[in-house]
Amino acid sequence: MGFVQDAPQLTHPFHADRTLNAWLRHTLPPERLAATRPDLEALGDYALMAWERRGRTPRSEPILTQWDAWGARVDRIALTPAWEEGPGITTRHAVLAAGHADSPWARVEAFARVYLYHVASEFYCCPLAMTDGAATALRASGDAALIERALPHFLSRDPATFWLSGQWMTETPGGSDVGRTETVARCDEHGQWRLYGRKWFSSAVVGEAALALARPEGAGTGTAALALFYVETKDENGAWRGIAIDRLKKKLGTHELPTAEIHLDGLPATPVGPLDHGVRQIAPMLNVTRTWNAVCAVASMARAVALARDYALRRDAFGRRLIEHPLHARTLADMQADYEAAFSLTFYVAELLGRTERGHAEAHEVALLRLLTPLAKLWTAKVSIRVVSEALECFGGAGYIEDTGLPQLLRDAQVYAIWEGTTNVLSLDMLRALSGGLAPLRQAVDALLPGDPPERAAIVTALDAAESLLADVAADRAALEASARGLAFTLARCMAAALLARSARWGAEDGDPRPAAACRRFMARGLDRLALPEHEDDALLGSDVAPRPGGAARAM
Repeated sequence: MGFVQDAPQLTHPFHADRTLNAWLRHTLPPERLAATRPDLEALGDYALMAWERRGRTPRSEPILTQWDAWGARVDRIALTPAWEEGPGITTRHAVLAAGHADSPWARVEAFARVYLYHVASEFYCCPLAMTDGAATALRASGDAALIERALPHFLSRDPATFWLSGQWMTETPGGSDVGRTETVARCDEHGQWRLYGRKWFSSAVVGEAALALARPEGAGTGTAALALFYVETKDENGAWRGIAIDRLKKKLGTHELPTAEIHLDGLPATPVGPLDHGVRQIAPMLNVTRTWNAVCAVASMARAVALARDYALRRDAFGRRLIEHPLHARTLADMQADYEAAFSLTFYVAELLGRTERGHAEAHEVALLRLLTPLAKLWTAKVSIRVVSEALECFGGAGYIEDTGLPQLLRDAQVYAIWEGTTNVLSLDMLRALSGGLAPLRQAVDALLPGDPPERAAIVTALDAAESLLADVAADRAALEASARGLAFTLARCMAAALLARSARWGAEDGDPRPAAACRRFMARGLDRLALPEHEDDALLGSDVAPRPGGAARAM
């Protein structure tokens, strides 16, 4: 009874990540990479520390204290250590501020930071995403006073002046259907707008500010009558301003994230733009927050695959290390291929976002960003759940033991398909982006596949099938909507395949055959999902042609 299994060790999330490093080398100008590298290395160091701390200390969750010992209502929330460290890490390494620098590379540099920080942050990146979205929406509003008031805090490089912003949209009647919002905005006798109502899901209630939807008193029904308001949550003494916290939610995952149900009772608010069409004013933030979602989903995949790969080098079973069993090696290679596909699509969207925001994008790239953002968000969310679940299997029973930290990865991954729009909601949003057809996507594929590489035929065939389906159901709205998920998964896989082919070309230039192996494995499982729901893709995992001896190991 003396055997003790070595636990998986986390390799340095920056230094050991060949996918991230190859992308950075081929994307950023050398001087920009050199300037960004110290922050990336430091965030990798922090991630190692956080994983080691997770293994030796009990898990903690936020605690709400509603009343003090003498009966006063205080609604005080105690946070976990990672959340207490969040403002310092965020500002010291420009996790958020870097994305708003005056450079076409701003988003590339910022999302590389997010990718390395996210898992260690214990979902502190969730309110960071909302703060980024709020800064983007306020800047787009053109309201000089609000911009001057809020953005220096949102983008601060000093933890003493840094603010988080929430997005308070979700209510009990509506969910994604925000047109059923019941929160009311009333203008008092001093001309101050105040909000009254209940917000059912407030993920950044500990933030200093928020953007909230409300219906101005006397306005009509429906989505068009809603207004967007900017609020600050506490007064100069630190007391809540017309906010009562009913409870913190018990969730499947993201336990460290203090998600609250709150009542608003006279919360002072400032309109962001006109007192109608508030949802339109949210639109500028959607590209941002959905990209955050995709980056965080890919980060979870990277963590799960890295741990499973390390464990395969440490665990003996049936006389050999796990990595020496061909089936296990093949499973790891399939997971790696899916992760690299998701990474490639997500960070391509990050590039497009940065160029678009800084006015460097061409017209077709703007249209492409509008299409790929919901695709990247919905598809990476689904892939993340599948890959992380497969990773837990790689540990056998240990993958089901809470103390290992592994089950938390799977519970947390489930949120990506829900936060910032479910798969169905985003599939319908993709249809709106497809009103002009597939031309921007085809143009991007052509640019990524110069000459006539072997991947082109399969990608073009799948795109042709998608375009044919669109033509067949164009006159039948119900049939079009029913086809939306299959279309979304197909288009996402096509774009990811083209990007993997580019990575394979980069790998050949660098003398690394592994990106080409990942591309082959991904494409061997097919691109067309028009008739096959993405959740059935599990049946195809590992069903590609048998690799040559050693081929699975080379793919990793």
